Amino acid sequence: MFIISMIIGLTGTIASGKGVVADFFKNKGFVYLSLSDELRQIAKERKIELTRENLQKLGNTLREEIGAFVLAKMVSDKIHSQKYRNVVVDGIRNPAEVVELKKLKDFFLVAVDAPEKTRFERMVGRNRESDPKTFEEFLRVNKKDLGVGEKVTGQGVGKCMKLAKYMLINDSSYEEVENKINKLYADIIMAIPPMTWDEYFMNFAYTASKKSKDPSTKVGACIVDNRNRVVGLGYNGFPRYCSDSSFSFNREGNNLDTKYPYIVHAEPNAILNSSLDVFGCKMYVTLFPCNECAKIIIQAGIKEVIYACDKYADTDSVKASKKLFKEAKIKTRMFCLSDEI
Repeated sequence: MFIISMIIGLTGTIASGKGVVADFFKNKGFVYLSLSDELRQIAKERKIELTRENLQKLGNTLREEIGAFVLAKMVSDKIHSQKYRNVVVDGIRNPAEVVELKKLKDFFLVAVDAPEKTRFERMVGRNRESDPKTFEEFLRVNKKDLGVGEKVTGQGVGKCMKLAKYMLINDSSYEEVENKINKLYADIIMAIPPMTWDEYFMNFAYTASKKSKDPSTKVGACIVDNRNRVVGLGYNGFPRYCSDSSFSFNREGNNLDTKYPYIVHAEPNAILNSSLDVFGCKMYVTLFPCNECAKIIIQAGIKEVIYACDKYADTDSVKASKKLFKEAKIKTRMFCLSDEI
């Protein structure tokens, strides 16, 4: 969901139960990303056998060649390019990765730990081929993972855990741990800074878009007056009294068999649904308006358009829209996710 925006980073000792924490957030709708998955993908591309030792060596090599932040930068770039809002990032093992991820807005690092014997018993129970089979071997691998005696570019889970503001000790039953995670989640939510006005109103636009039944493109619009009051909301859909079953959301085929002759876009719907005169208002919209919507926006007297996405910028429709806005002196600006995340 867009309403709450946070990036949860997970670090912690081997077999401490980070997966349980990750699953909690995935069930909350968070996108799951893993530095380890990025590393495994590189190992596959290089035809390296996926053993713990090989992955540790590859990770160390990449950090030495490119920088200790390399895996975190790959994940951070993915968050920006995909415009993810709620993400749980697993597999953080080097302090430089924490520094890189802290560049993201609303990043919260959680450290997960449990007693050594408990972790070893879990490891034996899960019986992975790459896991240590004896307690002595486990202690050796654990020491290496914590970063004891390792280079700056090597494993450094111990240092990462010291950088974490939130700590979860996973040493009890599943029900008790779930209660701990719920409390942790509530604490993190309380720590999120207040929304900006742009975040607040774009949130309304995104929420409105969720009402659209269009399977390919869901657009929402929110109109705000000069006193920061929401005066209109809209989403793309067929006109009132026109049954969805009588029309198609198809994008291709005979024109009369597609959605285009019948659909009402979010922007005119927001204007028509407005409770007050929208002259002089701002419009927040999840997708840059087309030329037909631009004409209606101009005629309604809206003075500024803030948009979240401009993926059709190369189309004649949007080019015409921008020309119309420029001529009518309507201010347009992008709600920059790169600044808001």
